Amino acid sequence: MSMMRKELIEIIKQRHQNTVFDTLGIDIDSFDPEVVVSLSVDHRHLQHAGIVHGGIFVLLAESAASIAGALLVDMTKYHVFGMEINANHVRSVSSGRISAQSRLIYQGRSTLVYNVETVNNDGKLVSISRCTLAVRLKK
Repeated sequence: MSMMRKELIEIIKQRHQNTVFDTLGIDIDSFDPEVVVSLSVDHRHLQHAGIVHGGIFVLLAESAASIAGALLVDMTKYHVFGMEINANHVRSVSSGRISAQSRLIYQGRSTLVYNVETVNNDGKLVSISRCTLAVRLKK
């Protein structure tokens, strides 16, 4: 792992507090080889029907992809940010732990595309997303 990558991981860990990650109890479980983020489901994540709100799955997916993208490029020269995300929720969740794992499927000069699979405690797919990130030169 390059020194710049190590430094960026430390910055991400330090900035975790007072972000949506802190507020919703999201953990970063892995930075290598793929970024994995997870949370233990509680009342903060549920919609009125008592199941995890689909927006939580999308938040986890974009978070995993964005962190992975930031680690892939030289962040001293480029900004990386979400351009588009879509998701298919295939199974409901009302308790337990859910984890989202990013996987790079396309790397261009100005875009990165990730597939992100979110699974439940049993490793069963609950949501699948595709997230496109923009890579832009800092001015």
